[in-house]
Amino acid sequence: MKRVFLGTGLIGGGLAQAAAQRGDEVVVWNRTRSKAEALTEFGAEVAADAPTAVAGVRHVHLALTSDAAVDAVLESIMDALEEDAVVIDHSTTSPGGTLARAEKMAAAGKRYLHVPVFMSPEACKAAKGIMLVAGPEPLYQEQLSAIEPMTGRVRWCGEKKDAAATLKLVGNCMLLAMVGGLADAFAIASSNGLGSEDVMGLFADWNPGYMLQGRGARMAEGDFETLWTLTMARKDLGLMKDTAGDDAGLAVLPGLGARMDGMIAEGEGERDVAVLARDSLNAGKTGK
Repeated sequence: MKRVFLGTGLIGGGLAQAAAQRGDEVVVWNRTRSKAEALTEFGAEVAADAPTAVAGVRHVHLALTSDAAVDAVLESIMDALEEDAVVIDHSTTSPGGTLARAEKMAAAGKRYLHVPVFMSPEACKAAKGIMLVAGPEPLYQEQLSAIEPMTGRVRWCGEKKDAAATLKLVGNCMLLAMVGGLADAFAIASSNGLGSEDVMGLFADWNPGYMLQGRGARMAEGDFETLWTLTMARKDLGLMKDTAGDDAGLAVLPGLGARMDGMIAEGEGERDVAVLARDSLNAGKTGK
């Protein structure tokens, strides 16, 4: 199989390297040529420009840094794409931008799937992790055999053109919340003479991720049966901030506390802390 990778940074470079090592014929292009040239040791061919790269290639992979970058590259290659080529876009982009691109490609008679990834650079090289896919289902089914070797799991998100883009942001939201929460946890522990190893030891014995299957599932259904009142949770958050101290540089707790204060002022204090999801769930029901 011949593939072209446009954008060979950490993600695109890892995917291209893995494809070459699997035996695919790989062509690469990157705005900074040295990043593409680094892949020649794995057998990749470096193209002079993006239009040259896609000539004669059916599988065109994008791994770019922004909506603007994706739009610019697509504009440059539109006339050079083969009639039966499919653009497989792994870029993390806005839902609105993704939808507009997908519709523009369809109107031009070009085939396009949005396939963002939850894969580290090392996971890209090892074909582990997960790829999300959104776009026309017949095209997804046709291209599944080309996508599956690139990752550990493929999740079909449906024909809604911006669904994978939205879910990619949902996933990154959780990653950032966990990183920020962990940074705050380290600050609380450090302020009282404990180290990061103590924090990680706690989480080795008690996995807070189980919350997603329990409280998370109830939240998703709008079930706010009281197990831990918002008022008590806010009290505990105050203890966390006081313990960490004013100079801790907390990432998550200050903003969360402000949100809790507003909801308590609205009379929600005796409901479960899961009521924090109230407005987002209501917006989803009304289609906002």
